[in-house]
Amino acid sequence: MSYEETTEYLFNQTANYEKQGPDGYKPGLGNMLELDEHYRHPHRHYRIVHVTGTNGKGSVSHTLAALLQVCGYRVGLYTSPHLLDFSERIRVDGKPIPHDYVVDFVEKGRKFWDTFNPTFFEITTMMAFQYFKDADIDVAVVEVGLGGRLDSTNIVSPILSVITNVSLEHTDILGNTLEQIAREKGGIIKPHTPVVIGETLPETRPVFAALAEAAEAPIVFADEAPKLVSAEPTTDGFLRYTTKHGMTFTGELTGYCQEKNTNTILHAIDQLVKLGLVGNSKSTADFELTVKTAFGHVCGLTGLQGRWQKVQTHPTVICDIGHNTGGWRYLSRQLAAVACRHKHIVFGMVGDKDIAGVMQLLPKDATYYYTKGSTKRALPETALKAIGEKFGLTGNTYPTVEEAYKEATRQATPDDFIFVGGSNYIVADFLKIIAE
Repeated sequence: MSYEETTEYLFNQTANYEKQGPDGYKPGLGNMLELDEHYRHPHRHYRIVHVTGTNGKGSVSHTLAALLQVCGYRVGLYTSPHLLDFSERIRVDGKPIPHDYVVDFVEKGRKFWDTFNPTFFEITTMMAFQYFKDADIDVAVVEVGLGGRLDSTNIVSPILSVITNVSLEHTDILGNTLEQIAREKGGIIKPHTPVVIGETLPETRPVFAALAEAAEAPIVFADEAPKLVSAEPTTDGFLRYTTKHGMTFTGELTGYCQEKNTNTILHAIDQLVKLGLVGNSKSTADFELTVKTAFGHVCGLTGLQGRWQKVQTHPTVICDIGHNTGGWRYLSRQLAAVACRHKHIVFGMVGDKDIAGVMQLLPKDATYYYTKGSTKRALPETALKAIGEKFGLTGNTYPTVEEAYKEATRQATPDDFIFVGGSNYIVADFLKIIAE
């Protein structure tokens, strides 16, 4: 098979939550344990940092991977979904998995796994674990796909667990309350393994505390011990952080949510220092240089895209993968703070999100270009417009992201601002357009 035929098989001939929604989700770790036995437990050959959360887990995962790379380790990074190419999900030192490896893994594995039909994500997760072993990595940063307790990645025994935050998402699978979702995400807490909780709510903190106590796992609540004194925008569009210990550094990621993420990451770094992976036998100056390099060059080191990413000026064009109410609480504030003549928002969502919850956060002083991404889960643009009108949002519908974006650029003046987002799939389609 060619690489294109191989990815077509993975996307369309296996159960796939990203394509099908709940119909593509199979709860339980049975398939993963069977795959793990067949491939002889490849994840046991390297250390793992395990990351989950409703929002921010991608930024946290990429920044921790960047930090470990700067420390000189050979680092695997497993994240999802991808934006432009399947291979983005599985990286070693920032480089995507080779297409030939993907083809070879699938060709050799199909005969075995077609007998019990593992899902797209189960196959992809085992591919990542095996590739990391074959690439002889030192440490992997593994991002949970959905939830935590029953996620395919949760067969690992990490050296550190990180839970960024919890808000209502995937309620048809994870539960209808914050407490239920916290229990699912807290399922990555392992016995005697330190865990950092980035943000808590009154409903979630007791859940995490109880899970950690039961597992005898040292727990750190990052929001109870803020490490940052300030996070100020720089003239070139980045964020300048100052810590309580007087360290200053610039973050390449600039969304408003990054201040919370950075506090979480700094606490995770503390744990990596205690574990001997970071800062061991280094001077304070060397340690600070490591932190500054990781935060300042995370996109180049790991290939991260889609986080308040500027792709053009005059007019300014920004894209962001924020796709739920937790993310839009930050994005709405950031959009409100943008100084421009007029805002144009190319917007689409998938149907299984809290659409009304997001749309009530959107700015009313903007023109909307409602559209849909390349997924069966996408909400039709006409339905999106109807919901938007209930919240006083005005705009028109376009069947594709390309048509919506082209119209936005036709309407915008050099002093305007164009935002593209609402869904990973909207940003993925957009990035493909501008890459052509």
